[in-house]
Amino acid sequence: MKLLNRLFCLMMWVPAHQAAMAAQPFALAGTWKLVAADRLQADGTRVHDYGEAPSGVMMIDTDGRYSVQIYQRERPRFAGGDKKSGTPQEFRAAVEGSSTHFGRLAIDEPSRTLTFIIESAGFANWEGTRQERRYELKGDELSYRVPARPDGQVPLSVWRRMP
Repeated sequence: MKLLNRLFCLMMWVPAHQAAMAAQPFALAGTWKLVAADRLQADGTRVHDYGEAPSGVMMIDTDGRYSVQIYQRERPRFAGGDKKSGTPQEFRAAVEGSSTHFGRLAIDEPSRTLTFIIESAGFANWEGTRQERRYELKGDELSYRVPARPDGQVPLSVWRRMP
């Protein structure tokens, strides 16, 4: 009889728990302004990856859909004024001076991990991938680290929630 009672309680708890979780807004929902886009070098020093004053926004909705845009402010303009007639150097600066992607975001609070489930990206190799980032949330400041690059450097993004 105890087993039946436990099973009944479990059967009642699971749907109620799922409904409560679905009703909660996504913890990171909102608009976030980029504060820093840096690299931590193997020796521990921190250098700017997108210039001293990068520009960017991350938007996350209550269902966990997201969009990230990071830009180096000092990107050169295309001399011809037309994106289709850019020089190889202009195209390179445009690609290396930006990072954009969107998709779904999952949070694992116990392990302090964000998982970006990337649907589309400026760097096509990321499309259809899942990328994990260790994160910290302190008040309205969110920071996360990208896994180390082959050279040992670790990209770090810092965001501030906008009111």
